[in-house]
Amino acid sequence: MRWIVFSQSATVLGSSLVFPFYLIFIKEVGGSFFQYGISYGLFTISSAFVHLMIGKWSDRTERKWLLLINSWGMAFLLLFFPLVVHVWQVYILQIFLGVVGAMQKTGEKAILGDFTDETNRGAAIGNYHFWTTVFAGLAVMLGGLMIDLFTLDIIFYVSSLILFISGFFILKIAES
Repeated sequence: MRWIVFSQSATVLGSSLVFPFYLIFIKEVGGSFFQYGISYGLFTISSAFVHLMIGKWSDRTERKWLLLINSWGMAFLLLFFPLVVHVWQVYILQIFLGVVGAMQKTGEKAILGDFTDETNRGAAIGNYHFWTTVFAGLAVMLGGLMIDLFTLDIIFYVSSLILFISGFFILKIAES
């Protein structure tokens, strides 16, 4: 359980560095609030469609692979954001991020269920959400500091690196 909490706290740290400043990014590539809405909607809808397939797949494989595909997939995709010059490119990236994001959401819930039982499930999930939420909050603060000191692009690179590293922590999860 420790590696689940540790790896997913790192994953949330990496992904939360970017998310709060995403609107600024859309504006910098010439997008509007409407295009931000479309972008986020594409992420959410692509994720929704994938959840059905991923849920079935997660019952036939080790769930840590879903978490690993998410971490390394996001790490790879985030490297493309500094290269974006058109909003349509953001749309394409958002669809792919929605796909790998679905893997994390389904994988984390399924693996938490696997590592807990009726006697400790609530406490273990509460502990898990405590740490992942703390890291999400720290990421938002760190992201703001990084943008002030450097550029918006740097958070995509740092986020990618953190997500890549989190994948190695995921590999340490021993599923039975």
